Amino acid sequence: MTGVEVLVAVAVVVGLVGVVVPLLPGALLAWSAIVVWGFTVGTGTAWAVVGVATALIVAGQVLKYTIPGRGLRAAGVPNRSLVVGGLAAIVGFFVVPVLGVVIGFVLGVYASEVERVGSPAAWPSTKAAVRAVGVSMLLELTSTLLAAVVWATGVAIT
Repeated sequence: MTGVEVLVAVAVVVGLVGVVVPLLPGALLAWSAIVVWGFTVGTGTAWAVVGVATALIVAGQVLKYTIPGRGLRAAGVPNRSLVVGGLAAIVGFFVVPVLGVVIGFVLGVYASEVERVGSPAAWPSTKAAVRAVGVSMLLELTSTLLAAVVWATGVAIT
């Protein structure tokens, strides 16, 4: 492996971690590293790898919003509760680094749902929102892992 390939591998791994731990834009970081590798190698095979990795990551980004969104609509969770959860997640990130994102999101959605439908009925909506976030993360992680496998295969070929 060349020095560039080692740096790209590190960036891809950090990107994969960034998908799970919301500190970094994980998929974007992994994709950017693969594009840098494509520019550095510059062969047709490298550009084919970049194209396939791009398609996988774009598909993952589209799916991570559409599939959980359908589940949320089916569960009756309004966008307002998700916005409140998102804002609380941002605050939570600064109050309790890393874990505060998850804690803030759950508490924000729950508080918004308590205000909207009352305490007993708020928990099912909150569970649906948390499940949707998990599905979204899993879809993004899967697409980024597949892009990493495509890149590693490209490295082995070139």
